[in-house]
Amino acid sequence: MTDNLPNHIAIIMDGNGRWAQSRHLPRTAGHKKGMDAARLITRAAVERSIGWLTLFGFSTENWSRPEAEIRDLMGFLRTYLASESADLHANNVHLRVVGFRHRLDRDIVTMIEETERLTAANTGLNLTIALDYGARQDIVQAINSLIEKGQKVDEDMLSQALMTRDLPAPDLVIRTSGEKRISNFLLWESAYSEFYFTDTLWPEFNADALDAAIQAYQRRERRFGGVKAVAQ
Repeated sequence: MTDNLPNHIAIIMDGNGRWAQSRHLPRTAGHKKGMDAARLITRAAVERSIGWLTLFGFSTENWSRPEAEIRDLMGFLRTYLASESADLHANNVHLRVVGFRHRLDRDIVTMIEETERLTAANTGLNLTIALDYGARQDIVQAINSLIEKGQKVDEDMLSQALMTRDLPAPDLVIRTSGEKRISNFLLWESAYSEFYFTDTLWPEFNADALDAAIQAYQRRERRFGGVKAVAQ
């Protein structure tokens, strides 16, 4: 499986609530299990020498969820940052967070900034977590920032104005839980990505499930709008 590995894998982590519901557990139990899955997949990506991993943790639309659930999600985020920072650093992982941080609690922003500084020089896996992120909103802010600066809006300039400007385009976008949509995630960046949809709920997505997605990717032919080369 070492040949033709995707350099950048992006994952829409979906299904925490349904996982909990199917076990007659509160949704918070699903989010906790989902956080465990994020840890597992991060380590699996390191072991498989994946260059970039981006996880969709919390969207701009998720603010419409019940206040108690949002409070629990932010609590889990605090726990993740507090418990994982040292481990990420020890494993040479470089953490980035993309999204509209101004709506996050100040202590969470501080924890994010501290972890980003701690891991900034690491040269292994580039882990990006999208928090309060929406692709449409990011594109709008990028265009407005270019207009305000009097700069021409073209593809290159727009790409550099996005929150994701430091990330390569994802080779493989995975969505768990059986839903077949990308829900405002990396719309610009995934123009030529390969998509993989699985019925597996995110809390049950493990290293074997990741390998299955990678193997599916490896069987595909990427042409980027061109045609297959014909042997002479």
